[in-house]
Amino acid sequence: MNKPKFQKRSLFMLAYVVFALLPIYWMVNMSFKTNNEILAGFTLFPNHFTWNNYKTILTDPAWYSGYINSLIYVGINTVISLLVALPAAYAFSRYTFLGDKHVFFWLLTNRMTPPAVFLLPFFQLYTSVGLMDTHIAVALVHLLFNVPLAVWILEGFMSGIPREIDETAYIDGYTFPHFFVRIFIPLIKAGVGVAAFFCFMFSWVELLLARTLTSVNAKPIAATMTRTVSASGMDWATLAAAGVLTIVPGAIVIWFVRNYIAKGFAMGRV
Repeated sequence: MNKPKFQKRSLFMLAYVVFALLPIYWMVNMSFKTNNEILAGFTLFPNHFTWNNYKTILTDPAWYSGYINSLIYVGINTVISLLVALPAAYAFSRYTFLGDKHVFFWLLTNRMTPPAVFLLPFFQLYTSVGLMDTHIAVALVHLLFNVPLAVWILEGFMSGIPREIDETAYIDGYTFPHFFVRIFIPLIKAGVGVAAFFCFMFSWVELLLARTLTSVNAKPIAATMTRTVSASGMDWATLAAAGVLTIVPGAIVIWFVRNYIAKGFAMGRV
């Protein structure tokens, strides 16, 4: 009786997976072709397989420096976001104070605000203080969006930890820093993994602020990819190779935190 329904669900999932993976496959396929072959017609596989597109990216400083710049400011932002969000989330989960719900809601409104709203103020501020075209500039501006999200995720995980654990630790003579680092954080490591993942992904894919606040020294890979447009046309092959390499860091992060993300969905905070 249930076999036809199972088959329908299997076919639906198969169709969805194919639909979701098709753009990725097509980008990988294009990355091993030449521009002439790409423009010549439709082919499912490269007729003239080449690694030259990847060699261009890995040997041209203008290309690989974009990846390094992106990884630097994304790493800085993720670490700072967690360091700020962990104590803030603990305060929201354990204490009641005047206006706590309003402050929590205000944090989330920052996350919902379009990045373009903050573009002009930060551009003028960084120009005045000399932070333009630096990694820390992009890392700091991304805190506006990542800290509220991290606080929201971590607060949900922390609220699921019984308060008796805190009280028992204090009775046993633990100081708050010692208790927080040695006991409490290991209990919510799934939440830390989920928060780190979302902070990393937002900062990695965000383009508007990162491109506007940098020019040369801290230029991200997303901005570097615009170099494929020239008077002779679009360098589709190199752009496809750059796109494939851009997916790799995110795929690696997903692989390491995949179990934590599943727990986040189960707890209803993701």
